[in-house]
Amino acid sequence: MGYTYLTTEGLAERIQYTPRTIRDSLKDSVLIEGIHYIRPFGGRKILYIWETIERDMTGMAAEDDDLTIPMAGGGACHG
Repeated sequence: MGYTYLTTEGLAERIQYTPRTIRDSLKDSVLIEGIHYIRPFGGRKILYIWETIERDMTGMAAEDDDLTIPMAGGGACHG
């Protein structure tokens, strides 16, 4: 399976958030390193994995009626 890698600006364009909001509010709280984004070759540049982000966005929207608590590992606790 191939992945679509996006820069912060590319992701911002797709999900209609500003790059600053992604960097300051979403990264490391909602978007988890190793699941939603990677740092290729151990560098500073961040590449977001679109398929994983899209899956989690649509999955969380479908479960919005339930009490769902996002977990650090990328899963969810249903209460």
